[in-house]
Amino acid sequence: MANLGFIGLGVMGSRMVRRLLTAGHTVTGYNRTRSKALPLLDVGMRWGDTPAAVARAADVVFSMVANTAALQAVAGGPDGVLAGLRPGAIFVDMSTVSPAVSRTLAAQVAAKGAYMLDAPVSGSAITLEEGRLSFMVAGDRGAYERVRPILLDIGPKVTYVGANGLAASMKIATNLSLAVQMLAFSEGVLLAEKSGIARATAVEVLLNSVIASPMVKYRGPFVLGMPVEALFDVNMMQKDLLLALEMGRELDVPLPTTAVTNEFLTAARGMGLANKDFAVMFEVLARMSGL
Repeated sequence: MANLGFIGLGVMGSRMVRRLLTAGHTVTGYNRTRSKALPLLDVGMRWGDTPAAVARAADVVFSMVANTAALQAVAGGPDGVLAGLRPGAIFVDMSTVSPAVSRTLAAQVAAKGAYMLDAPVSGSAITLEEGRLSFMVAGDRGAYERVRPILLDIGPKVTYVGANGLAASMKIATNLSLAVQMLAFSEGVLLAEKSGIARATAVEVLLNSVIASPMVKYRGPFVLGMPVEALFDVNMMQKDLLLALEMGRELDVPLPTTAVTNEFLTAARGMGLANKDFAVMFEVLARMSGL
């Protein structure tokens, strides 16, 4: 059993901590809003007052935060992870962030005599709770081998992809398809509906057709009723698409469907839907369709 730290106890992070505690690990956690940690404290998680305190208490420190700026905030400064990280320790960032920033941070961690892995996930809170979450991991191979058994306590699939920053790149390449698929699914539902087919019937047919990817299977029904709590809201998804478009410009890879989908997310924000799950693009397209 490992002595772990975990920074970022939101929708995904809190569920990961529960799985780690269930597996028998000792977990010291930190979240900017302490009240969100109370349910975890009730089931055995220890509290660290700062990210540095968490790092000092752990051999392996995980972070799952909202964006690049949030990662830099928890990593740097006198109270950050870097300040508390011990030589030989491993810092594993699961956030979806800029690959360049992730590589820079990995170099700073190495200067402390420690190791950093970028290890973003593919899946949502639903796939996590179902035990189907997958990881892509990049960084030092030896550090990866040490951490892999712990990651398997969270999800069943862990794939090593190469040097620092490449897992962050892979995650961005993966996430752009989530939004693009959802927009295409919405187009199909609305085309069927306006031709006279009931929306629920169209959804049923599509979810049992060849286009029903795992993501479409769990998010497609949202067009019949949006969840109260967004699994992945508009702002978060647009952040990932903007990272993808930035990578596309840097690497000379045209991303036409990503660019179009990004505009629908902007439209959703303009309609006051930023806090909804990004499946709300369906509502944007429905309004444009006169429904």
